[in-house]
Amino acid sequence: MADSKNKNPAQASPAQLHFRTLLPRDLEIDFVGKRRFFLILSTVLNLAAILLFFVRPLNYGVDFTGGTAIRVRFSQPTTAASLRSELGTLELRDLTVQDFGEQGREFLLRFEISEGEEMSSISETLGTLFAESRGGEQSFEILSIDSVGPKVGANLRRQGFLAVLFATVFMGFYITVRFEPSFGLGAVVALVHDVFITVGALMLTQLSFDLTTLAALLTVIGFSVHDTIIVSDRVRENLRRNPKAELAAVINRSINETLSRTLLTTGTALFVLFALYFLGGKGLEPFALTLLVGFITGTYSSIYIAAPVVLFWSRRSRLAS
Repeated sequence: MADSKNKNPAQASPAQLHFRTLLPRDLEIDFVGKRRFFLILSTVLNLAAILLFFVRPLNYGVDFTGGTAIRVRFSQPTTAASLRSELGTLELRDLTVQDFGEQGREFLLRFEISEGEEMSSISETLGTLFAESRGGEQSFEILSIDSVGPKVGANLRRQGFLAVLFATVFMGFYITVRFEPSFGLGAVVALVHDVFITVGALMLTQLSFDLTTLAALLTVIGFSVHDTIIVSDRVRENLRRNPKAELAAVINRSINETLSRTLLTTGTALFVLFALYFLGGKGLEPFALTLLVGFITGTYSSIYIAAPVVLFWSRRSRLAS
């Protein structure tokens, strides 16, 4: 007979398995009881984001405004003011010079070009100018050139905002069908909150808002809905087990039961995003910041925005059925 000590771990009974948890299993944080404070806080933050839209609007990238963006790296450190002075002889329209790297070696040049003007001629003109002013072609390197016409940029901007709007509405519709109308309403309110806060952070920092940043914003919407679905599913399960329980107590219990999973999921994602933000370079900062703010506010809104809305609008007969 085989020694019982050599038993295959895969055949161990559930009682013999012990899993570590991030939080105590009997955690009882009163999330619902603090909902008024956090709803007021969220309202203030959303109003501030709306105000920022008029005072400090989004810094649209070339994708949405039209124009040309050229990244240049120099062998010797320089300054944005020096570059702006050199480029003044070319009379480029709406020229902006942004330090895009470390030690003043890499810069982003943004400007508008006339209709029909060839990008190759612009590149050759800049190359000739930098070669003459900085000691030859070895003193600089043109890393990338992006150009979008003004009509195409306006169309992309309109389509981008429609994509965010449709994603929010259809996510809410899906949750309404999957669960109950109050859950769908809570999800939509939470998603609008997440979009406002994330866009507000971009307006505050004035980081470029382009197609890559828009993709990050749509990712935030998907992540926030994922977290809301987890909480909503646990609320429905707990109501079916105990249909006579108070709805507020059931929501509180459901959030506490899923909190460990929420923190682990969001926490591991944030570790990657922090690394991406601080180590990924200037080009990835808008993308990484959008995901950082969006993931944090998405977790927050699933607890303090979506759940209170469900509590306020739900009809018990539908939830318990």
